[in-house]
Amino acid sequence: MLETLFGWISQPEAWLAFGTLLLLEIVLGIDNVIFISILAGKLPPEQRQRARTVGLMAALVMRLGLLFSISWIYSLQNDLFSVFGRGFSGRDLILIFGGLFLLYKAVKEMHEQLEGPGTHEPGTGTKVAAAGFAAIIGQIMLLDIVFSLDSVITAVGMADDIGVMVSAVVLTVLIMLVAARPIGEFVQAHPTVKMLALAFLLLIGVNLIADGFGFKIPKGYTYFAMGFAIMVELLNLRARKGKPVELHDTGRHPDKA
Repeated sequence: MLETLFGWISQPEAWLAFGTLLLLEIVLGIDNVIFISILAGKLPPEQRQRARTVGLMAALVMRLGLLFSISWIYSLQNDLFSVFGRGFSGRDLILIFGGLFLLYKAVKEMHEQLEGPGTHEPGTGTKVAAAGFAAIIGQIMLLDIVFSLDSVITAVGMADDIGVMVSAVVLTVLIMLVAARPIGEFVQAHPTVKMLALAFLLLIGVNLIADGFGFKIPKGYTYFAMGFAIMVELLNLRARKGKPVELHDTGRHPDKA
């Protein structure tokens, strides 16, 4: 087993595949970190790091499970049915419904940030906090499935050695674990960055839906647009003076109605 996973270390050509795959996995993982950071930001501060950790560890388990089920991954790309001559596979359905869910969550979060969350019944106390944590973790794991599928299909297409794929995925999640907290805190501290991140989630959702329907939008275009927007926002943050706009607090606090 160890020979299967780590035998590639002595092969110089495998290191090139590992480095390329690691870079791609990190780029793909940014989407996941943004989504987890925004959802975790809805929780009380003392629960946010735990939510980020649980969400990313769940993503790691899902990705490793999918990697060791490569034959099933390939079967997901076989058409299940067709509509007007267009075939739809299991992968297509996961991407479409995942993209729709991402659009729904991004728009709903934008609404809550600008208009304020709905009222909560008083007297629910700790039960509301516990239910909120469980709900956030459930939503993170649901989208982890979509992001993990994209990540694993990329890994399978980039490398032939299962050890290279597993090593790249594990290292990527470890990097995400380290980066999740500072990214989350930065997003929470800067409202315009948070709205920009939600706009990114809308963009990613549209990309997933388009991919599910067979329209391939080159990822380079998407990441260039995101990178340019980030650069402009960083310049704005540097030049901005005065108190920034305050968005509504959507965190669930046990002591509040």
